[in-house]
Amino acid sequence: MRVRSCGVKPARRIERLVLTTFWYSFVVAVEYDEIGIWSQVKLDIIKEYASAYSRIMEAWRRDRLKRLSWIYIDGYAGPGYHVSKATGERVEGSPLIALKTQPPFHEYHFIDTEAARARQLRELAGDRKDVYIYTEDCNTVLLRDVFPRAKRSDWRRALCLLDPYNIDLTWEVIETAGKSQSIEIFLNFMVMDINRNAMRKRMEKSIQSKVDQLTRLVGDESWKDAGYRKVETLFGEDYEKVSNDEFAEWFRQRLINKAGFKFVPKPMPMKTRNNAIIYYLFFASQKPAASHIVTEIFNKYRRLQEY
Repeated sequence: MRVRSCGVKPARRIERLVLTTFWYSFVVAVEYDEIGIWSQVKLDIIKEYASAYSRIMEAWRRDRLKRLSWIYIDGYAGPGYHVSKATGERVEGSPLIALKTQPPFHEYHFIDTEAARARQLRELAGDRKDVYIYTEDCNTVLLRDVFPRAKRSDWRRALCLLDPYNIDLTWEVIETAGKSQSIEIFLNFMVMDINRNAMRKRMEKSIQSKVDQLTRLVGDESWKDAGYRKVETLFGEDYEKVSNDEFAEWFRQRLINKAGFKFVPKPMPMKTRNNAIIYYLFFASQKPAASHIVTEIFNKYRRLQEY
């Protein structure tokens, strides 16, 4: 089992969880990430779209296509809860949001590399047969076990959340989702980790392991040309970094032109109180209606950033 490392790792609060089996009870320590306001906004966005998605799917199944089914996938699920930095209260994470969505999904696939978190997810899910929990690297599990369960030819669809702490996701996962024509994704594009480690102001000072991670994330080294531009200085030709928004736009076009998603609206930037962008929340789909719904949701929360 591989435990994931994090570029910008949130603070965690440890709580004790009592797990009970038929024979005995035991206690495990569960770490909850402390999250700020914009992480809570991200969860609100997921909640709002998951509800709309499932209502639309249910209408199609009821009125047109009885065989249709849809699944929820969470590549970095966590233990099911977070802790609000502002209030100290527990906040329901994306797995619980999905499990409470109505109409329900037909299957739920939760992935986390940490055993204690996976155990808590199983406890929260109880003995539900429609919940699948994996304690492995999502880059392996998604391609091997989960995405094949959402084949377009079988009239199965999926909504997939890819929300890593850093940039350890691989392009193969993203492209496979796009080429499937049946899987929609929300993707956390961790630009702060990229700027701090993989794409520093001076390229030669970047951390090589992070450079390699970024190459795996976007599929090749084309990010180097996209992330830097040539400039003329008093001392000859040099280069400078492009802005975060320019780099995000390059990646948006790559999701369309390379990964095969037909509709990728402008991503939602998630910022610190100092207005620094931590990451961009992308959405990618094959359906214009889905893109329209998410654009409306994004715009609603963009307006909140103005206050």
